[in-house]
Amino acid sequence: MLLAAILFGLGLAGVLARRNVIFILMSLEVMLNGAGLAFVAAGARWGQADGQVMYLFTLATAAAEVAVGLALALRMFRLLKSLDADLARRLRG
Repeated sequence: MLLAAILFGLGLAGVLARRNVIFILMSLEVMLNGAGLAFVAAGARWGQADGQVMYLFTLATAAAEVAVGLALALRMFRLLKSLDADLARRLRG
């Protein structure tokens, strides 16, 4: 559980500190991996498979997040010629 907390904390620090969209997406992946590790560790601690089932849902969420996030990053780069998250305010309709 300590390793899961460290991974989640590193991911959170990456999301808060970086302004590049690709690094923010990578930090979100680290956070999801930390949460998944916590689910698996808790399930193993109590001898139940619920943690592994929740980890499968976490993997599906991570895959959807990557697909949508990379599509948004490509669109943002084509419109703004930059991946700076502060410039994303210009994408408002």
